[in-house]
Amino acid sequence: MCGLLGFLTADEATDSVVEQVYDALRCGRHRGPDERGTWHDEHIILGFNRLSIIDIEHSHQPLRWGPPESPQRYALAFNGEIYNYLELREQLTAEYGATFETEGDGEAIVAAYHHWGTDAFAKLRGMFAFAIWDTETQELVLARDPFGIKPLFLATGPGGTAYASEKKSLLELLPALRVSDELDPRALEHYTVLQYVPEPESLHTNIRRLESGCYATLKPGAEPAVTRYFRPEFRVRPFAAGAEEARYREIAEVLEDSVAKHMRADVTVGAFLSGGIDSTAIAALAIKHNPNLLTFTSAFEREGYSEADVAAETAEAIGAKHFIRTVSPEEYAAAIPEIVWYLDDPVADPALVPLYFVAQEARKHVKVVLSGEGSDELFGGYTIYREPLSLKPFEYLPKGVRRLAGKVSERIPDGTRGKSLLHRGSLPLEERYYGNARSFNDAQLRSVLREFRPEWTHQDVTAPIYQRSHGWDPVARMQHLDLFTWLRGDILVKADKMTMANSLELRVPFLDSEVFRIAEQIPYEQKITKETTKYALRRALESIVPAHVLHRPKLGFPVPLRHWLRGPELYDWAAAQIAESQTDHLLDKSAIKAMLEAHRAGSGDHSRRLWTLLVFMIWHGIFVEGRIKPQIQETTYPVRL
Repeated sequence: MCGLLGFLTADEATDSVVEQVYDALRCGRHRGPDERGTWHDEHIILGFNRLSIIDIEHSHQPLRWGPPESPQRYALAFNGEIYNYLELREQLTAEYGATFETEGDGEAIVAAYHHWGTDAFAKLRGMFAFAIWDTETQELVLARDPFGIKPLFLATGPGGTAYASEKKSLLELLPALRVSDELDPRALEHYTVLQYVPEPESLHTNIRRLESGCYATLKPGAEPAVTRYFRPEFRVRPFAAGAEEARYREIAEVLEDSVAKHMRADVTVGAFLSGGIDSTAIAALAIKHNPNLLTFTSAFEREGYSEADVAAETAEAIGAKHFIRTVSPEEYAAAIPEIVWYLDDPVADPALVPLYFVAQEARKHVKVVLSGEGSDELFGGYTIYREPLSLKPFEYLPKGVRRLAGKVSERIPDGTRGKSLLHRGSLPLEERYYGNARSFNDAQLRSVLREFRPEWTHQDVTAPIYQRSHGWDPVARMQHLDLFTWLRGDILVKADKMTMANSLELRVPFLDSEVFRIAEQIPYEQKITKETTKYALRRALESIVPAHVLHRPKLGFPVPLRHWLRGPELYDWAAAQIAESQTDHLLDKSAIKAMLEAHRAGSGDHSRRLWTLLVFMIWHGIFVEGRIKPQIQETTYPVRL
């Protein structure tokens, strides 16, 4: 586990550029407090910050490996974990006589690439972003895991191409690349709609992201050539009559195998535990491999916004030692600038803050935690996935009648029961569903964005994804869309950034290639029913998850944001952020202040819209204005050159 930073120069790697890369590594020091260093030749500089998890003593990076005839051919810088590395090493040794100098997972990546080429990437079970430099062909390959668990930013200019786990590091290298740091107005509009910046965009025009499930190849002075190697397809396999129990056992077995492999580490592994089925399943399976498992959850003192009691009951039921981190409104507000700094690009998910604090607590005790992210996308867990059932009667109406229903809904006052159902029933899936975040409509956007462009819609992001799922059932299409939007844009960004902010490695056993292979075969009716979500998964976990959790609705880490923005907890803080922000050229601050006052008066719930704008203002104050300077704790570690 480490933070990556590299520079492939268009000309040659001068001492000055090497020094700039080394200095920029400090922006990612939280990702790897155990070690920092660089390696370079005449064209490339590979840098890393290491958090040592596996083979602590020997698997230093950048790692050199090669076949016997050229033992130093490749140089690897790798962020992540490969959970099937032992099996890969055994296979590569048996088939090709590959030899290894360490006990770690990094050499398995390079050896697999040497023998299988880019086909190797689909064989890796794990989370990863890595760079492999071939000293013979003078070619760099960058790759990212199928689901986007680990980030990788890219910037290309006349000076070359740089890549990094932290966008902050790339911002420092833009002058060497000879490109500007201008903001991307379309990405900003997408952010206000979606509450995250969708891949491959970032809020800086000249910095993009290598998308999940993709690799890029490039040579000095050339543009990166990006190829997608992971194309998820929900290949539904109906449950045969009488075979249901066997299929449920198959789900349980593949999940148990994934958890077992995710427990591989030379350090203690703990688990996050909320009150829901996903984290409980992971913890219950993990404790089989570590009877002394430690579990962690966050809480708020306001009633209805804490699952701490349920989590504690669950921990007792499975035999884990449990820790609760209660977050006060004052702590919440004070931590936001630091959290936004760690994010790189804004994410308007209020659950970021309690996740940051529970990660902080966990890091006092362990170096690795397991968590339940990805279950909803793979097994059909979001309540919105039940919408096709409620809207099914609209499918029998002629298109003209459905359009008329939509026009009628426009005349119904906001807040009237049935208005939303009528409106959404008039729209095809491709127009009505773009993920879990639906805060602003066009009229609201027009009122707050100075440069609102109606042609920049969510369909910029969703249309290409929907094209790949044509003909699938509606729930599978929604799941597929979420894999490429909400999951990698919000869920996994906050999971990675908030844990890495505390030098804590988070592992997500649901997001495993073998688990996905089983999950993508589950038919519609085994995911969503009129009574529940994740039906097949719940059946599979009946003997694993305690009864008080099995059918309980999920809350995650809920935040009383609606109440706090109306009261003394956050109203004054929010008003100050609006007044001090220098975003007048981008946002209509008077409209935002009016929205805050309307929310305070109780005339509507504007909390998510306000939060989206407030987070952007803080981001702008840090990365553009330089007005806000978060206090980031310095990390000291031994230096290897």
